[in-house]
Formats: sequence, structure tokens, C-alpha cells
Amino acid sequence: MYLANSQRYDGASYRACGKWGLKLPLISLGLWQNFGGADVFETGRAMLRRAFDRGVTHFDLANNYGPPYGSAEENFGVILEKDFRPYRDELVISSKAGWDMWPGPYGVGGSRKYLIASLEQSLRRMKLDYVDIFYSHRPTPDVPLEETMGALAQMVRQGKALYVGISSYGPERTRAAEKILRAEGVPLLIHQPSYSMINRWVEGGLLDTLGELGTGCIAFSPLAQGMLSSKYLNGIPADARAAREGSLKGAMVSPENLARITALNEIAKKRGQSLAQMAIAWVLRDPRVTSALIGARTVAQLDDSLDALKTLNFSKEELSAIDRHATDGGIDLWRSQSQQA
Repeated sequence: MYLANSQRYDGASYRACGKWGLKLPLISLGLWQNFGGADVFETGRAMLRRAFDRGVTHFDLANNYGPPYGSAEENFGVILEKDFRPYRDELVISSKAGWDMWPGPYGVGGSRKYLIASLEQSLRRMKLDYVDIFYSHRPTPDVPLEETMGALAQMVRQGKALYVGISSYGPERTRAAEKILRAEGVPLLIHQPSYSMINRWVEGGLLDTLGELGTGCIAFSPLAQGMLSSKYLNGIPADARAAREGSLKGAMVSPENLARITALNEIAKKRGQSLAQMAIAWVLRDPRVTSALIGARTVAQLDDSLDALKTLNFSKEELSAIDRHATDGGIDLWRSQSQQA
């Protein structure tokens, strides 16, 4: 039987989601990759245990995480029953819907039918009565925002989600979503955008918007899907996402970008950090960022990322050097793939 580390909260730090009462750990664990049915179950289970033992209380999922779709939630439900059921009230569990999940016109998008059905399915897979946060996973301009936000508000009124959030919405749509939810008596708790040293689209108005609204921000892909780690310092490994042409396109691992990554790695070395640790710490330098959402493949990789919290401060010189190497032409590659609207 799993017994959580009795000292898991010693030295752990948490930030409030904007102006609201819910606090998240500075680093949260996402189950986008490596926790699905095609992965080794006990490896995922060990990572979840280790994360909680080190004070990580927030686990982030979505309906189509896997592969196959839904399997990350199914596996998490099994682990919850085996290991975390006694600790449910110490956990923040989130899920999302918006991307494709099942065939036909009702298995994708932002309609009330899709979102409500998806939440019901997620709850069954995870063996939960409610999720702590449910997100609209992406903007869907072909669906009225009132319908999408109305569905989120309905979830809160039904008690099946304690809070709601949005992901990858641009500043104007974020303001509109917050206004609709506020009229429904439901706060826009949090926004989940991509954000990293080489992907700074949120600095074009979104972070300012979230600060003004009092909405939290949890940054996904702070390692730029592995680019800001040691993985690509010597080229593209055969098992990397860029080699498979999946969510990270091989064109993004260009000689120019690899040179930038190498220069950033030298800055990290001088700080006594791995490149991944510096990348996570850099995202957290802004107090408007509630949490950095990381992934992990092994317990050792998870530990390395969590150790970023040992050195969070940056000098002005370090920040200037990072800006010099990270922003010269690299951002446009990411902007072209982003879903903000």
C-alpha cells in the first residue's frame, strides 16, 4: 500500500491562481505524454507517486490524452483508486475538452453537447464525482463563446467542476470569456497557454490581460516540447518527437535554433542548473505565472525538473543574455503553430 511522504509539504511552495483562493504548486505534472495505454503503467504510477511525495498536488489531464485517446484518464483512475484515494482532498485534478475525441460532429469543438458529454466521460474514466478544474481546451471560433462558457458555468452549477479555465485563448477572447462567466456568477480561474523562453506569444498582451482580470496562468510546454532540455544538444535523437514529426516539427530543430539552445545551455551551466531547470525557473520568474506545467518520461527526469525550484532567481545580466539568445527569430516558428484566437 502506498503511503505518501509525511514531509511532502516541507519546503514546498504554492501560488494563488490570480486573485482567487485556489493555490497550485509552482510545478504541476501534466499527463499529455507517457501516461497512456501505449506506455508502461508502473512507470507512470511511479512518477505520480514521486511527484506527490515532493509536494506536487496538481495533475493535469485531457479527454484525448494517451495514446489511445482516453487512456491517460483511465490509467489515472486506476492509480487514484490504488494510491491516491485517501488523499483526494489534497489533490487538484483537471481535465479538458475541445480537440477531437470521438468520430462525428459531436466529438470535437466547443459546443455544449460535446463539452458536457466529454466531462461525463472523463469523470467515469477517472472514477471521480468531480474535477477541480475543467478547461475549454482551445478557442473554437465557429461556436458562439456564450455557448462554450455557458457549458462551463453549467458544470460548476452541477457540482461536476469546482472551477473552470480556458487554454490558448488570445487576450480579446479571454476578456470576453471572463465577462460571460462573471455574468453567470462563475470566475475564470485560470488560463493555460504555451509559454517558454523561445515561445513568448503570451507577452503580447495575454499576461497583462490575466493580471488585470485576476486570472491565474499555468504555462504548458515550458521546455518547448523538449527543445529546452539536453535532448537536442547533439542533434535530433531517433526517438524524439521532432524525429517522428508529431507535435514538434523537425523544422523547428534547425541549425539556428540548435545554436540558440547550445548558448542557453551554457548560461544554465553557469547557474549550476540543467537547461531544463533554467527553462522552468525562467517561466516562473513572472509572478503572474501560477505554475509551470511539465511532463516527464522517467522518475529521474521528473526529479531533475522539480529541482528547478532550488534556484529561481535571475540576475539582470542572465535575463539579458537569455533574451539575446532565445528571441532572435525563434518565436515566429512557434507563433505559426499556436492556437490563440
